[in-house]
Amino acid sequence: QVQLVESGGGLVQAGGSLRLSCAASGRTFSRYAMGWFRQAPGTEREFVAAISWSGTNTYYKDSVKGRFTISRDSAKNTVYLQMNSLKPEDTAVYYCAATNGRDMAGPYDYWGQGTQVTVSS
Repeated sequence: QVQLVESGGGLVQAGGSLRLSCAASGRTFSRYAMGWFRQAPGTEREFVAAISWSGTNTYYKDSVKGRFTISRDSAKNTVYLQMNSLKPEDTAVYYCAATNGRDMAGPYDYWGQGTQVTVSS
């Protein structure tokens, strides 16, 4: 059974940092593109960042470029999202997701349960 488990969320003041982790199990995700998405109350889930199967290529939502960094440790089957200079508008539930292929555009077939990130002003 494929599982993605996020951790690292919490409450932080504006300007602060958090690092989210996504531990994958049930298969080896090192061959597949992975990504982070988020959903704020009353809004649709939106793309945040993606990383290629090799870790060589990354892609970001415009509003997080220069502040967020996605990375992966294939040996640990884990993907990270380092979030710096956080803003109140970054407040959302953050989800880790995995594709069944190498295309960072998806589709994303596997999802974690989400971790709450709250940024206070």
